[in-house]
Amino acid sequence: MRRQYSWLPFVLVCLALLGVRPAMAAELPDFTKLVEDVGPSVVNISTVRKADANFGSPLEGHPGAEQIPEFFRHFFGDQFGPYGGQPTQSMGSGFIISPDGYILTNNHVVEGADEVIIRLLDRRELTAEVVGVDTKTDLALLKVEGQDLPVAPIGNSENLKVGEWVIAIGSPFGFDYTVTSGIVSAKGRSLPSENYVPFIQTDVAINPGNSGGPLFNLDGKVVGINSQIYTRSGGFMGVSFAIPIDVAMDVVSQLKEKGYVSRGWLGVLIQEVNKDLAESFGLKKPHGALIAQVMPNSPAMDAGLQPGDIITRYNGKEIGRSTELPHLVGRTKPGEKAKLNVVRQGKERTFTITIGTLPDEEARPKAKEAEEPVKADNPLNIKVRNLNDAEKERFKVSGGVLVTEVFEGPAMDAGVRSGDVISSINNQSISSVKEFNKIVKGLPKEKSFPLLIVRQGNPAFIVIRLK
Repeated sequence: MRRQYSWLPFVLVCLALLGVRPAMAAELPDFTKLVEDVGPSVVNISTVRKADANFGSPLEGHPGAEQIPEFFRHFFGDQFGPYGGQPTQSMGSGFIISPDGYILTNNHVVEGADEVIIRLLDRRELTAEVVGVDTKTDLALLKVEGQDLPVAPIGNSENLKVGEWVIAIGSPFGFDYTVTSGIVSAKGRSLPSENYVPFIQTDVAINPGNSGGPLFNLDGKVVGINSQIYTRSGGFMGVSFAIPIDVAMDVVSQLKEKGYVSRGWLGVLIQEVNKDLAESFGLKKPHGALIAQVMPNSPAMDAGLQPGDIITRYNGKEIGRSTELPHLVGRTKPGEKAKLNVVRQGKERTFTITIGTLPDEEARPKAKEAEEPVKADNPLNIKVRNLNDAEKERFKVSGGVLVTEVFEGPAMDAGVRSGDVISSINNQSISSVKEFNKIVKGLPKEKSFPLLIVRQGNPAFIVIRLK
């Protein structure tokens, strides 16, 4: 009987002596040097909001929050005071982008804050000023006084590849400078109510307090800003989303230059092209953005686009899904020309269009006008109107007045918001604007009085004091 020998251990020992490792034993990336280099550029952000009448979910008030089907969450870690009227604190992350103290973070981290405190790795604490915000991309630019501050190197998100290693540094649950790692899972993701950001999807662990923190590639350069997660449980489930740094830096340059962001506008309502639509329009495969409506007096109408046209390319870039078009148009500067490849009745055509400005940006008041205080004709400095029967039923009230605008003054300081229903003032019931005006004129000065409001069906008292 021949004796059987196993040569595998001998071979492995020889390979080890020669410095050769089998593929199965390949090492994972070592992040230690990277973290040492870029860690000081990451900051912890804590905010304080003075007493107001906010109550309910910390997501309340975010655009589209009520429409989020599978809980795409902005995460920034709130520690709320008791129900209604106590100061609130929140926590998030950010990173320094210039030696003189400019810091980038998420808008939802600092939204509504009366005080923003920046804490550095060396435990210095600096008070930050909000230079500007952009709600459509959920970005905020802050500024602290400083010199020679550690700066995070800015990378290129366009060159980022799916499967590439990335790391996040932030303050989840208040644990400062926590490092988590993962890979890029996908690029160009569109999320509900987020039309202007082609998100980077990763499996990097992101939790409350990580929002606004940087996403680094293996070269130690920022490629994204951690913003949201997908969750059904309220915690991390392996799907995180970051704002591409290319998008963020475009926003930064505009906020520095003029304090707000202008976006390109085409003026069309579009829909996805499915298999059946592609076949009916003579396309070989489903792709492009199908124009369902052309807005009046829009660049699209001026250029001759029509409902039923399918935009297949924008400035040479193929439109695979309809959600890709708003990203491209939004990043085009108003006034620039764009080349569109369109399929109309089965035939390809080319259009050159001068991109307009998104209407809500055109309606933006001039800086001088915005600085002038707006006043209403009553001591509370708010505008109200009568409720109709449908609104009474919807708000579950029998009387009261609806707040339509709130200007700087005692009501705003107390937390009154547009959309609130005021049902009583100083313990006097209100059923009409006429009664509101009569009661408000007789309110005492230098003395606190209660205001009963109903917000989203929930009644609450707010204390107001006229000066």
